[in-house]
Amino acid sequence: MKKLQFKVSISAPASKVYDMMLGLSSKSTYEQWTALFNPTSTYEGNWEKGSKILFIGVDEKGEKGGLVSKIVDNRTDQFVSIQHYGLFKADKEITEGPDVEKWANGFENYSFEESNGTTLLIVDLDTTEDFINFMNDTYPKALEKLKEICEE
Repeated sequence: MKKLQFKVSISAPASKVYDMMLGLSSKSTYEQWTALFNPTSTYEGNWEKGSKILFIGVDEKGEKGGLVSKIVDNRTDQFVSIQHYGLFKADKEITEGPDVEKWANGFENYSFEESNGTTLLIVDLDTTEDFINFMNDTYPKALEKLKEICEE
């Protein structure tokens, strides 16, 4: 696993960034910024600490797939920690095997630091070697989209 970090400064309070990033008031705000990873990106489940959540989308063959994850921590407007522990393929949760082992125990952490009405969002994530270029290319664009919708 490789560790990557991305940051974006958003002219909005942490409460708004947190709400729109997670899609709490409207799931569509989550889907707008994550569409840069997959146009059909969404989630099933909730953001409560200890909850299972599926991050899913439809692939080019029309099959639903994604990650099986757990919300390790969620401190409102401050911090969210997600642990990925499985893959979702062909309507099945796969939590063991060589494909899963590459991703197992990978974390995605979001820190929200507000100062004078501006929020610095810091994303720390673990990724596999074969996804580094994709993440380095896509994450900044996704965070710019999140910034745009939060500042509207």
